[in-house]
Amino acid sequence: MVVTTTPTIEGRPIQDYLGIVTGEVIVGANLFRDLFANIRDIVGGRSGSYERILRDAREQAIQELQAECGSLGGNAVVGVDLDYEVIGDTGSMLMVSASGTAVRI
Repeated sequence: MVVTTTPTIEGRPIQDYLGIVTGEVIVGANLFRDLFANIRDIVGGRSGSYERILRDAREQAIQELQAECGSLGGNAVVGVDLDYEVIGDTGSMLMVSASGTAVRI
């Protein structure tokens, strides 16, 4: 399945527009991971554990987007937008959402 941020797919005309599809994933922060991330922020460097969680959440949101597109009979999603939001009373959770338009090419 083609998933793209562009509104069209070069050389592949869109036959049908099937509607907006979304995928959302919410992940909670781990206390120990937070502790080590804070230490890393103090001494410098990248937080590999947070980067992995963010990458996994993004991939899961895109997979949900693809599944919803497939259930509508589509074989591509165009105009994909990814959003990241910190949520929860203490900002302890991260939401990754993906949205786009399901199409048949």
